[in-house]
Amino acid sequence: MTELKRFAAAHVHNPRALPAVYGPMQARLLNAQALDAAKRVISSWPGYAPTPLYDLPGLAGALNLARLSYKDEGPRFGIGSFKALGGPYALYRVLAAEIAAKTGEETVPSDAIMAGRFRDLLAGVTVACATDGNHGRAVAWGAQLFGCRCVIYLHEHVSQGREDAIAAYGAEIVRTPGHYDDSVRAVQADSAANGWHLVTDTAGADYGAIQTDIMQGYGLIPDEALGQLADAVPSHVFAQGGVGGLPAGVFAPLWERFADRRPRLVVVEPQNADCLMRSAVAGEPATVPGDLDTVMACLAAGAVNHAAWEVLDTCADDFLAMPDAAAEEGMRLLADAPFGDRPIVAGESGVASLAGLVAAALDSELRAALDLDDASHVLVIGSEGATDPAIYERIVGRPPAAVLKG
Repeated sequence: MTELKRFAAAHVHNPRALPAVYGPMQARLLNAQALDAAKRVISSWPGYAPTPLYDLPGLAGALNLARLSYKDEGPRFGIGSFKALGGPYALYRVLAAEIAAKTGEETVPSDAIMAGRFRDLLAGVTVACATDGNHGRAVAWGAQLFGCRCVIYLHEHVSQGREDAIAAYGAEIVRTPGHYDDSVRAVQADSAANGWHLVTDTAGADYGAIQTDIMQGYGLIPDEALGQLADAVPSHVFAQGGVGGLPAGVFAPLWERFADRRPRLVVVEPQNADCLMRSAVAGEPATVPGDLDTVMACLAAGAVNHAAWEVLDTCADDFLAMPDAAAEEGMRLLADAPFGDRPIVAGESGVASLAGLVAAALDSELRAALDLDDASHVLVIGSEGATDPAIYERIVGRPPAAVLKG
């Protein structure tokens, strides 16, 4: 019988989590009406389809859970991650506002922008952002889709494979020294100096509509998942941390819709980039000192998105921080499918939430603390596929195509 590897996870329960009250602050940021608007726009884009949701009964049994559902964001619009829902939607909203200001048109459909109707008006528009890989790739894809100039800032630790994937969409690349937060500061300064539109998925206390639009786009993930589950409500949802936008975007609609029936909501982060866990302990947005080095490259953020924290502060129930080895083992576990489930390709960051679940389910104390038992139905967000195939092959031992062939 296959023996699952055990990894120690740090755990913090959020004492401020509210079981039922979706308050006015949260509703101002993320709400069902705005989610419906985002869904209408995003679902109209070429190539849109709900991403797969896979049941993994073999692994569920090995973890002594009733059901394990894996939402695979790897195929999203062909760019490899959930980020295609957020950055491009916020970019559309920026461009629509720019066009409306110049033309006086009240509504600017995204298909009209894609068709080139406003090409002349957008000729001088530049959008920019910093990225660990996935957000920049999504923004570059959106800029190509809508026809505007795009500049992406990459810190020195972003892999060449991820840079190449971003550049393939026509984006201009600027490399900066340091880590993600250093590249954020650099693009903020240059955007202000050059009059660029900054489509960033993180911000401090001065956050605005761009950050909430990005998170609103992520709300399609639970919306699709509930439809795929025939509206069965999972007992637990595990999602990756990063700056907080993904868990906020995923958790908020579940909290708003189900109130005191909502799932237990668990955020998973790398041990070296646990800014959300630190914020939960501090009771306010906190930062992580040091180099943030982690194999979970797209989660290597040291500072919290304050807009996301407005939601997570009273929404997320628990925070887990994982060692890199747990993520690498999670990639191999999904690829090898030793319990008879279908093989799944998941990148280093995409598998973090599954790694957190496995660690928790195999630790008797943590299992009890999270109320995991043989009646639990856990929804795990698989946030990315093999966004750098070379790194994926190094960790898993074979390329993504070979994994999918079984």
